Amino acid sequence: MVLLQIRNLYSGYGKIRVLFNVNIDVSEGSITAIIGPNGAGKTTLLNSIYGLADIYSGEIIFNGSNIAGLKPHQISLLGIGYVPQVNNIFSSLSVYENLRLAAVGLPKSQFLKRVDDVLETFPKLKELINRKAGTLSGGERRMLAIALALMKNPKLLLLDEVTTDLAPIMVKRVLEKVVELRKKGITILIVEQYAHRALEIADRVYLLASGEIRFAGEPKELLQKKELLELYLGIQSL
Repeated sequence: MVLLQIRNLYSGYGKIRVLFNVNIDVSEGSITAIIGPNGAGKTTLLNSIYGLADIYSGEIIFNGSNIAGLKPHQISLLGIGYVPQVNNIFSSLSVYENLRLAAVGLPKSQFLKRVDDVLETFPKLKELINRKAGTLSGGERRMLAIALALMKNPKLLLLDEVTTDLAPIMVKRVLEKVVELRKKGITILIVEQYAHRALEIADRVYLLASGEIRFAGEPKELLQKKELLELYLGIQSL
């Protein structure tokens, strides 16, 4: 079953057009990766899904309904979580306070259950539950950011370069958690700067460049497209 369908999407910010005729399918229970050079429009794609960009034309169908043009809070209530690359935690608050704020509106019993579920996925955060988020390491902050998005129990999780500026060992750990979330039934759409890492965990991959889809298919297919890898990613092989 296709959980998210994007059809003929043109979007951007005001008069600045960023995406052109983008078509994407995200199957339920899968990891779909969006890769491409800097400035390709990858973040704008996620922003478009989450109501943070202007939709000029096209459709964004989530779970059978067109969500194009809805506000972020409406999209969140439908079952989409978003972890942006920046400004994704409250640094002055404790880990627990971050989790509580992310679950505003949930009855206490549901909140406690969600906290238990999230801390089961990220046991390190349980050890840090009373620490100020601003004192956490880079990897711990990324895990907290993902945990915050999970507090509303999303069907689809949007991840924007959650491994940026992390040490290689932390990149590995964060992506292992992404795979773990998929195994728990959460559908993942991930924008990833490390193309080789994305291809290792993804079921399907889209190559985005200059606002247009240049490739759509399985990772193993892209690995055979040496000219695309070199032209758009600046690498000769993965």
